[in-house]
Amino acid sequence: MFPAGQNAFKAATVKERVAELLAELKARSNPANVAGMARYGIATEHALGVPIPVLRAMAKRAGMDHRLAGELWASGIHEARILATMVEDPARMTSAQMDRWARDFDSWDVCDQACQNLFRCTPFACAKAMQWSGAKREFVRRAGFALMAGLAAQRSEMEDAQFEAFLKLIAGAATDDRNMVKKAVNWALRQTGKRNARLLKKAIAAAEKIERLDSRSARWIAKDALRELRGKAVKASR
Repeated sequence: MFPAGQNAFKAATVKERVAELLAELKARSNPANVAGMARYGIATEHALGVPIPVLRAMAKRAGMDHRLAGELWASGIHEARILATMVEDPARMTSAQMDRWARDFDSWDVCDQACQNLFRCTPFACAKAMQWSGAKREFVRRAGFALMAGLAAQRSEMEDAQFEAFLKLIAGAATDDRNMVKKAVNWALRQTGKRNARLLKKAIAAAEKIERLDSRSARWIAKDALRELRGKAVKASR
């Protein structure tokens, strides 16, 4: 770290700050953590095994910085890309940049961190959720539904009509049997239903239709979601 602390770090050039952060990430690398990540289906080819709480502390020290985020992402290092999602300014993100980063996704955790830390806070969040929900690439499509889940949980100002539109896309993707897609579809369905009483009824109805589809992935998505959503409905009625 810079000996003079945070002020010296922020006064340094972008190149110097990137070098400092990458050096810290490499110094904190942990092969045992990398092995654990692999067991959870995380791509580890470029991973160092630095925990998320450490990345959040680093992001707090670095502050929000568009150029820094871009350089961290360009490094290709797994944790540096997650760190980039924490320091990027949502107001500086463009639609094209979101597409570029989404195409770079090679692991579910980077995808989800990008969606929850950053993408859901951009003006393009709803449009990208809808666009990516029909993507061919597994992690881009996952990003579409991870965004829907994040929006349902965090964007209280959004109208129900937007989530009803999402439910149609959720139903349309329910037969995709790729593991990283179907789990995100299930996540989006459950979060939509947990948003309010009206959407809970809509989500249960959507899940019941999905359950009747001739698809193993659709049946799994629906049954798993219905356990939670019907339980929530029962509690609400008491």
